[in-house]
Amino acid sequence: MILRIVKYVLHDILRSRIALAYTLFLLVASFGLFNISGDVSKGLVSILSVVLIVLPLMSLVFATVHFYNSYEFIELLSAQPLKRDTILLGEYFGVALSLCTAFIIGVALPVVLYDFSPTGLSIIGIGLLLTFVFVAIAFLGAVCTRDKARGIGVALLLWFFFALIFDGIALFLIFTFQDYPLEKATIAMVALNPIDLARTIVLLQMDVSALMGLTGAVMQEFLGSTLGICYSIGVLVIWILAPVWLSVTIFRKKDL
Repeated sequence: MILRIVKYVLHDILRSRIALAYTLFLLVASFGLFNISGDVSKGLVSILSVVLIVLPLMSLVFATVHFYNSYEFIELLSAQPLKRDTILLGEYFGVALSLCTAFIIGVALPVVLYDFSPTGLSIIGIGLLLTFVFVAIAFLGAVCTRDKARGIGVALLLWFFFALIFDGIALFLIFTFQDYPLEKATIAMVALNPIDLARTIVLLQMDVSALMGLTGAVMQEFLGSTLGICYSIGVLVIWILAPVWLSVTIFRKKDL
């Protein structure tokens, strides 16, 4: 039954103008950055920056809005002899897979055409992982509150925190306690931000950890490229599983 829900959600979303606009934006931006830079490596770095900013924002806001707009459909399904776990997971995978489809067309296709390399593939991989992560976070926020305006506000606040505020807090703590050994604390700190983890995976793959500042240097020195990438991917998977599990647990007991 979960596959039927996923199929319905996919069909509904992929026909929407928002999904089409998102796909076209990524496609135009990707081809444009590759052609403007003239250098494939510079194009990949530019695309990485776009992915780390736009993709979390779109995933959070779109998934949140979709959840509230589908509330009547969810209530209808809840009245049927279906487990709530099945309903929520069907909605989650439907939204996540639809956004992944847009990402594959808009970013993965140009990257494969211009630079079918480990670095290019890592950008595709972290884009897909980040989509699942932030859709999971969006569903958790939407399940916790019934008010649509508040839910969208929470989604925007979370994006603002992960994309901008977190790095400022991390730099403040590093400079404040610079006289103390912070290597292990820095590794633990980066695990609290999926965007930083995604950036770590790609830049360690490119072997340009100096561009990441202290975080990249610590990852390179204490974990090494391979172990650092595995660590980052493992934590990103936890970032997917934990919000999904919490969402299902809350939704199971939620009064619709």
